[in-house]
Amino acid sequence: MSQFQTLVGQQAPQFELEGVIKGDFKKYSLADNVKANKWTVLFWYPLDFTFVCPTEIAGFGEQLEEFNALNAEVWAVSTDSKFSHKAWLAADERIGKIGYPLLADFTKQVTRDYGILKEDLGAGYRGTFIIDPTGTVRSMTVNDLSAGRSVGETLRTLQALQTGENCPVNWKPGTPTLG
Repeated sequence: MSQFQTLVGQQAPQFELEGVIKGDFKKYSLADNVKANKWTVLFWYPLDFTFVCPTEIAGFGEQLEEFNALNAEVWAVSTDSKFSHKAWLAADERIGKIGYPLLADFTKQVTRDYGILKEDLGAGYRGTFIIDPTGTVRSMTVNDLSAGRSVGETLRTLQALQTGENCPVNWKPGTPTLG
């Protein structure tokens, strides 16, 4: 049995991965977001052409403008190839026009560096990482493969982190913080 390790409060593992956005290949680097003083919402999904994954990808797409308004880039990652990503985006109308990239960690090294590789499957658990503009991991949640995440909770957590204050249970923008 492996021991769980958190990345919260630590510098995020750096990476450069190729991704697909709107049918085009492009390289993405966490260092570029840090240089641009942007937050990064980095989430893993297990595999292309599956059942829960497109619902999450579409969900982030539906709220992408809200993330972008908070100076945050949203990037999805799986261990599939960039070619598999491109084929899936073309084949599934729910996700075909999303405005953020699907990154390909075909070597599985970045997924391993973030501590969420399910070795026997060769795919990542449903991990979500919120990384601040200094490159520090501020939030990390990991779900088993069968349980989709809450995009709304990811957005709420980002908003809470950006207040720079202590936020009580169920805090929402516009409600008091604890200072």
